[in-house]
Amino acid sequence: MAQVKSTSKSDPNYKVVAENRRARFDYAIEDDVECGIVLEGSEVKSLREGGANIAESYAAVEDGELWLVNSYIAPYKQAKTFQHDERRRRKLLASRKQLADFWNATQRKGMTLVPLVLYFNHRGMAKIKIGVAKGKKLHDKRETAAKRDWSRQKSRLMKDHG
Repeated sequence: MAQVKSTSKSDPNYKVVAENRRARFDYAIEDDVECGIVLEGSEVKSLREGGANIAESYAAVEDGELWLVNSYIAPYKQAKTFQHDERRRRKLLASRKQLADFWNATQRKGMTLVPLVLYFNHRGMAKIKIGVAKGKKLHDKRETAAKRDWSRQKSRLMKDHG
């Protein structure tokens, strides 16, 4: 029997730490992959308190390894001697096939690896969702905003007349 992943509110371990809200506005996301992330002890404790930002960060494949660059994890106050560097490059864990797919995608024109959400999964492990994305031009962004406004207007009209 297959085990069903629960991401509901009742799951005590599942917790979103940081979300990149601008990513879906600035990029057309074609695919997303869950990756593990290599962290130090003080970083995990800081994440549990919710001190992280992935808005200005990106992922890159270098020397056959996947790295999260420019992500911010706040310093953990109680860690006096073993404090971590807030903006250090963090290694991401992905399978060889995923790495090859990421490498091929980034070599194509305009594709980039964007972190979408940093969270603790149902087992309490820190995970990050990476999106393979293509940058949107200004007119694409306007089009997306217009579609969103129209769908909002449409639902309002349906609610009023229904």
